[in-house]
Amino acid sequence: MRSTRRRTWALLTASAAVAALAAPMGISMAGRAGAPAPAPAATGPEPAGAECRTSVLGSRVVAYCHNPYPSTDRVQLHTECRRWWDIDADAAPVDVAPGRTVRLDDRCWKEVGAAWVTHRVRDAF
Repeated sequence: MRSTRRRTWALLTASAAVAALAAPMGISMAGRAGAPAPAPAATGPEPAGAECRTSVLGSRVVAYCHNPYPSTDRVQLHTECRRWWDIDADAAPVDVAPGRTVRLDDRCWKEVGAAWVTHRVRDAF
């Protein structure tokens, strides 16, 4: 008779644990059933800006920028030379129209320290 009490106690404890874990989910589902559909999330800004790939070979820098978006992006290549006496350079800004690719290049007298491209996006027409 003692083993029956243990079994009953174990079953009651397990049932209570399952009910305690399932109750919050049931309450949540019941709350959702009568609630109206949630409002759509606010849309963020449209993606924009050209994707640029920059490569350095010796003292030369080349960047290819492709713009897959419907707005024009103005890109500019900046080159920082490694030697203190070598003049850093900023290339002329170039507009990249939608669906177009442009090539930007620059050079140092000796080694290139760093090179990067900046963007200024203009709205679509």
